[in-house]
Amino acid sequence: MHSLPSIAFGPAATLRSTVFCLCGLLVLLGSAATSLNASDAAKTMGPNACGECHKEEVEAWKASHHFKTYREMPRSTKADEIADKLGVRRIRQESLCRSCHFTVQQKNNREEPIAGISCESCHSASQDWIKVHSSWSGKTPLFETKAEEKVRWQQADAKGMIRPRSFYLLAKNCFTCHVVPEEDLVNKGGHRAGSDFELVSWTQGEVRHNTWYTKGRENAVASAQRMRMLYLIGLGVDLETALRGIGKAKVRWLYAFEMAKRADRARKRLDEVAKAVPGVPEIAEIVKLSHSAGLRLNNSGRLTAAADGISRQLVQITEKYDGSTMSGLDSFIPGPDKYKGTARKPAS
Repeated sequence: MHSLPSIAFGPAATLRSTVFCLCGLLVLLGSAATSLNASDAAKTMGPNACGECHKEEVEAWKASHHFKTYREMPRSTKADEIADKLGVRRIRQESLCRSCHFTVQQKNNREEPIAGISCESCHSASQDWIKVHSSWSGKTPLFETKAEEKVRWQQADAKGMIRPRSFYLLAKNCFTCHVVPEEDLVNKGGHRAGSDFELVSWTQGEVRHNTWYTKGRENAVASAQRMRMLYLIGLGVDLETALRGIGKAKVRWLYAFEMAKRADRARKRLDEVAKAVPGVPEIAEIVKLSHSAGLRLNNSGRLTAAADGISRQLVQITEKYDGSTMSGLDSFIPGPDKYKGTARKPAS
């Protein structure tokens, strides 16, 4: 049996850096912020619909763990062990597993997993926006005016498309599953509480599919400005997600401890970031909010209020900044040696 880490849950509690082993299955990369629930499953078109135009992007996906989880995860010995502990008979059919590890589509009034973590897991179920997204006003991209393009993007946004510029929504998608959302998965099932997820290192690795707008479609790394935004928003969402996890924890056991350690780690890093980027007052406000609620059980109201406030600040950052004034973040951003996996090189 694991010994409890020495973490005090109290209003003035401090977290000690105790490291201990957690059994469980690594959550494989990200999934949708809302998870593909019943209503989303009804609007899921599947990766083939995206692949009609985004062939290079789909090929990059096929080389990733996002794609492979469809076949590999149900065959995993560790996954079987977790499922047995939770009374799950069929992993692909159980929503506890399905919402993070698979893309689900509604067929004949029944929800069926059709792929691993795929396009719509990140960009949202596409039935409402896919035609607008691909229409180009009935013209080729070369002849679409800027005004027409603007209207098209506005319509796609309004219909629920999550685009690469939507840093906050994309980060929420990733952390919804990279930080395990269910306490019982960890405490009862032995599932890992979450991966060591950092948005730059994970998005610039094997899941990178930056081929549509890059010259020669070479799948280039993100620009310095975009990496700054990915790092900052990812760190903020990490904190927000951990605070919400503590807030809903019911038992003083592994899940609660891991969420508290995660929140404390994120807010300490944000303390450093706030000093490095003094020109972004929203970061200072996030730091203030992060210390406004004790990392303890039975504190859901204050923890949720803090998380909600952090969410609002992150949305404001996404709307107001593009990363160009945040060079102070550069020393925090992981380099290529930290990227998770190798990005695909498109066919010449």
